[in-house]
Amino acid sequence: MLELTPRALRLLDGYDDGEEARHFRLRIEQPQAEDRAVIPGQFFMLGLPGLGEAPFTYVSPPNGAGEFSALIRRSGRLTAQLFERTPGAVLGYRGPFGKGWPLLLGARRVLVVAGGCGLAPLAGWIEEALRHPAPPQLRVLYGARHAEAQVLGRERARWRAVLPLIETLDQGGAEALRGSPLAQLDRLFAEEVPQVVLCCGPEAFMLAIAKACVRRGVAADSIWLSVERRMHCAVGLCGHCYIADSYACVDGPTYRYDQYLALLARGNGRGALGELGVGPC
Repeated sequence: MLELTPRALRLLDGYDDGEEARHFRLRIEQPQAEDRAVIPGQFFMLGLPGLGEAPFTYVSPPNGAGEFSALIRRSGRLTAQLFERTPGAVLGYRGPFGKGWPLLLGARRVLVVAGGCGLAPLAGWIEEALRHPAPPQLRVLYGARHAEAQVLGRERARWRAVLPLIETLDQGGAEALRGSPLAQLDRLFAEEVPQVVLCCGPEAFMLAIAKACVRRGVAADSIWLSVERRMHCAVGLCGHCYIADSYACVDGPTYRYDQYLALLARGNGRGALGELGVGPC
């Protein structure tokens, strides 16, 4: 039987982390086994009494005490009210939901590409890959509109010390890195062709990145996207997040590129695009 009753979630603290974005630390008051088995790329439903729920991604998964972090952008009534809550506030929690990023055991060359807040769903995967006894040859390509719009500042500072992190800005920054991450692909592929690409950002951005990677020799079944849809129930009942005959809340939000293209073809590109915390700023 489906359980749709939220559990208590405690707001521990938070700090500003990007333009109109905040990094929250939260604690599930009665953690269960599935909370400690969260796969990076999955999402949860956060609720405020009287305001409803919205989906957000885990930046770091719940630990044994049920504590985890999430990056949330102020973008509507619910998030605006959340930003007014103080440490100790009790919220609602349902999750984890959806399919996360693949484990990629055996993949040696991985390129992670993110745009805006799309870095948040990938953060947990990057951290897990770096902790692996035999981590892959990992490169991260991250684009944002301008420096103030960049997110996960503390994580990026740590990653710069241990892996190639290429950061592009639409406005400002070094001239060589100004513009879209797409402009950096020729240089990166000349250095090394990745076996696997993980991508999260605006949908048009992700599709452009995936298409460009295929042209440069990456197989379509080795590219993964985190797709943004308006998820209301998170369990495949309401139909708001359908993509052809697939429900993003159950079968996604992480899709393999070739399978996602097949879904778009079957559904003539129809789907319920909308505001979603697992997507980009």
